[in-house]
Amino acid sequence: MKYLRKEAYTSKLLSTLLLGLLSLGTYAQEVLPYSGYFQEAGVEGSFSLYDLKQKKYYTTSRAEFTKGTSPASTFKIPNTFIALEEKVIRDENEVLKWDGTPKWLKAWEQDYDLKNAYKNSTVWFYQELARRIGPDKYRSYLKKLDYGNQDISGGLTEFWLGSGNSLKISPKNQLEFLQKLQAETLPFSPSTYRIGKEVMVEERTPTYTLRAKTGWADIEPKDVGWYVGYLETADNVYFFATRIYKPRQQQMDDFGAKRKELTRRILSELKVL
Repeated sequence: MKYLRKEAYTSKLLSTLLLGLLSLGTYAQEVLPYSGYFQEAGVEGSFSLYDLKQKKYYTTSRAEFTKGTSPASTFKIPNTFIALEEKVIRDENEVLKWDGTPKWLKAWEQDYDLKNAYKNSTVWFYQELARRIGPDKYRSYLKKLDYGNQDISGGLTEFWLGSGNSLKISPKNQLEFLQKLQAETLPFSPSTYRIGKEVMVEERTPTYTLRAKTGWADIEPKDVGWYVGYLETADNVYFFATRIYKPRQQQMDDFGAKRKELTRRILSELKVL
């Protein structure tokens, strides 16, 4: 009997170790040799990628890969799909009226439809959608989407913008979410996928289609800049998440531009672009 108990214990231990190794293998990353590019650009940060054909993750920083920060305006990706699914906005062409109050950017001081609000990252537009969606729906969807830490305590119209430092997401989780979005395995209708994916298109060429979104959160002590999305070619899909930081007090006029510049430089090095 002692031998049988020992054998059962050993079998259980081996099974646990095997499951652990399988889980590790699922998210194991190959480190890319491009961390110096961020130093050259005068910022901290990382670039992470998932190659669908190879079923493999790559990153310039394992520590950054699982670190959560505010998604900032990259949350406009799930927000767009949630709003369409909940029919708080009819389609990409429905116009919401600007209320006439001054906005942080002069370009936001006009009426907007969904496709242009996404393109120009118009905060007030998505805040109005948030009021129509409501907190209960957000809690439900964030759980279904397995998006970030699912914390909306920062306020209904602010939680994704860094307010209260509530909603957080890592590059790893960004890549996981984008994979499910591209594969259409999330709880959205065909119509929502069709419209939402078209809204996301940033560039379409004969050789690839790029769907993406930038984000920028002002959170002490650092500004956080994101650029996430996926690039579809004829025979593969590449999902990427770039995140950069700079001290809040540091003036850097091209901080926003660096998000895309670093991403494209690395994608070019990898022969993806």
